[in-house]
Amino acid sequence: MHASFSSPSPHLTVTVEDSIASIAIDNPARRNALNFAMWQALPVIVTALDDDERVRVIILRGAGTGAFAAGADIAEFESIRGTAAGSRDYERANETAFWAVAHCAKPVIAMIRGHCLGAGCGLAVACDLRIAGDNAVFGIPAARLGVGYPPSAMRLLTASVGPAVAKDLFFTARRIDAQEAKQLGLIQTIVPEEALEETTLSLARTIAENAPMTIAAAKAAIDASCGLGRQGIDPQALADACFDSADYGEGRRAFLEKRRPVFIGR
Repeated sequence: MHASFSSPSPHLTVTVEDSIASIAIDNPARRNALNFAMWQALPVIVTALDDDERVRVIILRGAGTGAFAAGADIAEFESIRGTAAGSRDYERANETAFWAVAHCAKPVIAMIRGHCLGAGCGLAVACDLRIAGDNAVFGIPAARLGVGYPPSAMRLLTASVGPAVAKDLFFTARRIDAQEAKQLGLIQTIVPEEALEETTLSLARTIAENAPMTIAAAKAAIDASCGLGRQGIDPQALADACFDSADYGEGRRAFLEKRRPVFIGR
């Protein structure tokens, strides 16, 4: 099954193929920088995919072979972000988008090639897993722009790399390559750029074949243990529900019958 998805932004393209959804940041004229309207649209898209029973895994990426995201669109700094009040509204939109991704019940994989900078890096660390091509470049240039980064969004970076590395990246505003990003824990996997798409899809397919309720329960528990849990979500209740599910019975039967299980998410 391959289906298009109605996106509230022309610069965020969404497709669903089998059980894998892809959100492509598509603003090539700005190196896939995100403007205010895109920040507002992203939570709407993520929520819709989270509620879509067809979808088990989401991939967040740059469109085509373009960069992942060059951050927030600096062209809007003198307009929408030209005042303190406007900047705070903009940062709240950033923050809402980051947490929509982080709190999605379904696994979100960042597929990163080229530039992954500023708020683009913030989006990447909001994802559960990050795979980068060997041409990827990371950095958070806030200190060179005088921008205040949303404190709650800073928790996502700190949970990924720890406080000392987070301070290094923010204080220096330096750019790092994929190898250093992996050493620092910013990404999990590096592959040759030409293998990035297939490697990411292979990982997504592997995850999609596993029990969705188990994965949702695991994500909630892991996030809670890192201080990133979603308010109102009880990880223990999610874990308990797995044992009452049809999928638990299917998993046991498949194991005994030495076959691949077919999970339905219920």
